[in-house]
Amino acid sequence: MKKIIFFLLVFVLVSCGENADNKKNKFEYKKIEKKGINSDKKSKEAVIIINSSDLMKFDQNELRVFEGQEITLTLNHTGKMSKEIMGHNFVLLKKETDLNDFAQRAMLARENEYIPDGDETIVYTKLIGGGESDTITFSAPEKGSYTYICTFPGHYGLMKGVLIVS
Repeated sequence: MKKIIFFLLVFVLVSCGENADNKKNKFEYKKIEKKGINSDKKSKEAVIIINSSDLMKFDQNELRVFEGQEITLTLNHTGKMSKEIMGHNFVLLKKETDLNDFAQRAMLARENEYIPDGDETIVYTKLIGGGESDTITFSAPEKGSYTYICTFPGHYGLMKGVLIVS
């Protein structure tokens, strides 16, 4: 009798574990790939993948490329919240841009996915929600350091980094 109860208990535990795994695997992201940069000085192209999450974080706060390289940057949102609640974008700012001023104006630019009017940006992705991604291609600017942020209201304090161009 004890053996039967033991086997039933093992069966129940194994079955529950399988159901949890099946539920976990039902949610799939469109374009989630490994983070990182594929770039070297000899290459004319750089591939950058940045992940963002529902925790208001980019998984990288420093990116390195070389002047003139063609950059293909993919932003993934690995969270589950919609873009109306927890939207993210990647906005690369020009060198002399006042970050606080730009971010304050961005909060008011809802109709333009939080990109304010002006010429302070080099490039940006569209605003994305959980499970979404966006890819942009651009040429690396001249040597220097460039700030990138998420312009969704209140995010730039945590979601920022620097693109270093050598």
